[in-house]
Amino acid sequence: MKKTLFALAAVATLGSAQAQDAGQINIICSVQAEWCNLIQTVYARTTGVKVNMSLKGSGEALAQLIAEKANPKTDIWFGGTGDPHLQAAEQDLTLEYKSPSLPQLHAWAQQQAAQSKYKTVGIYSGPLGFGYNTELLAKKKLKAPQTWNDLLNPAFKGEIQVANPASSGTAYTMVATLVQLMGEDKAFDYMKKLHANISQYTRSGTGPIKAAARGETTISISFVHDGPGEKLQGFPIETITPSDGTGAEIGSMSLIKGARNLEAAKKFYEWALTGPAQEIGAAAKQFQLPSNKTAKVDPNVPDFKKIKFINYDYAKYGASAERRRLIAKWEKEVNSLPR
Repeated sequence: MKKTLFALAAVATLGSAQAQDAGQINIICSVQAEWCNLIQTVYARTTGVKVNMSLKGSGEALAQLIAEKANPKTDIWFGGTGDPHLQAAEQDLTLEYKSPSLPQLHAWAQQQAAQSKYKTVGIYSGPLGFGYNTELLAKKKLKAPQTWNDLLNPAFKGEIQVANPASSGTAYTMVATLVQLMGEDKAFDYMKKLHANISQYTRSGTGPIKAAARGETTISISFVHDGPGEKLQGFPIETITPSDGTGAEIGSMSLIKGARNLEAAKKFYEWALTGPAQEIGAAAKQFQLPSNKTAKVDPNVPDFKKIKFINYDYAKYGASAERRRLIAKWEKEVNSLPR
């Protein structure tokens, strides 16, 4: 870990500053804790900036920014699914900023920025799929799910976890993906049937795959890039993307309107868009696809060329009204049902 820290610090694009002159920055971080902590350590050591970091899922982060609108306590929001970032942009919670680094990013990251009128930017992408505990499947003599419909197998009753879309961007991505894949009526009929097999709707999007890795549930609906890190820790977890099609998140980053440390936030923003900074994800065993085209792609990152993606409409499903409508419908028609 120390070797990784020093290597990353050495290639960071920002020059070191004297700690007493560097100031501070307040960040909401919506990626996994290991990644947040490594970013905090590397950036603070490299620049001398005091990094105050709060870890929150993207749904919770958006709720906090709405609550703080009159008196923001956050300077920058790093990571988490892009839909809540687009909603924050729509609600005028975030600041327009057109980074000079945009040409260095993949087209999907630049599109995220353009759709938000440059109030957010894509920093990574990752596909939605299933995680499964290989030992539990073998013990129960069950086959790993290959399609969305496979999750409806009665043998999986009480064996599946997914997050709650009201608090988790991962789960909202699932709802929006199913609506686009099947059509809204069929998607909600599907989720009602799936509800019978769900043991728990977790608050966090990463909770289900951690539970599957540890044998607390057999299957998770998760972003599949969260699987390799669990496997590297020795857990019997594998991942798969549904062969009938899936969506992907565009993890994003936004400057907060009214930030108290705006100049420091902009410097962090520019640093976070560089290739070396984005490689910190893999160093923290987080395997999303980086948005900077020069960043080295770890072999554990899912191969996007082998995945069947839907044509996910980020603008439509990133709109506040559509998110509220779909979540309210899910609460009324799905979450209220007995299991």
